[in-house]
Amino acid sequence: MGINFSELELALARQIIATCRELERRGLNQGTAGNVSVRLGQGTDEGFLITPTAMPYDIMQPEDMARMRFDASSSGRHEPSSEWRFHLDIYRTRPDVGAIIHTHGGYSTTLACLRRPIPAFHYMIALFGGVDIRCCEYATYGTQELSNLVLKALEGRNAALMGGHGLVVLGPSLQRALALTVEAETLAMMYWRAAQMGQPRLLSEPEVARVREKFAAYGYGGAAKK
Repeated sequence: MGINFSELELALARQIIATCRELERRGLNQGTAGNVSVRLGQGTDEGFLITPTAMPYDIMQPEDMARMRFDASSSGRHEPSSEWRFHLDIYRTRPDVGAIIHTHGGYSTTLACLRRPIPAFHYMIALFGGVDIRCCEYATYGTQELSNLVLKALEGRNAALMGGHGLVVLGPSLQRALALTVEAETLAMMYWRAAQMGQPRLLSEPEVARVREKFAAYGYGGAAKK
């Protein structure tokens, strides 16, 4: 059954579609892979919009979005993404998060299939809240088990690799989440290439902390909240 969207919801839905198509244009998702959501407000009862399950991005319309509440109920003319559970749990536990992007980009997914985190080989890792982008173990998609693993990997971080699956990135807004997703995939690509030639030298934890402080001063928001 369809729902009546407010003007704000329609505007956010259009932003979701634009984000999905930009991810596809950049090769970070394809077809119906991945999913995107955005929080409707900072109130605990407002919920979020999320992409519908199994719908190609190129035909998606604003009215196709699913609206989810924090009691796990949903409404809309389509079912929400099969990965709605970890979106819900992230929003419940991370009030700093306004948008979530999940991708199957080639380099990040390759590392995820190897269960290989991205360490502090490059200073831009500081954008994601610590000395690495962790990789959680594999669990079946759409399950509470997977959501629990993802939440653990995201403690103090804005991104995590999902074992045998892909990448999830958090941001205060869709625009910021998209920028961080592109940066995470770039880091995955550079790390993969560097690892072909040897063992990359890593930055120390104090140096990463120093970079995070500098990023915060620049307004980059390098420090992730727990």
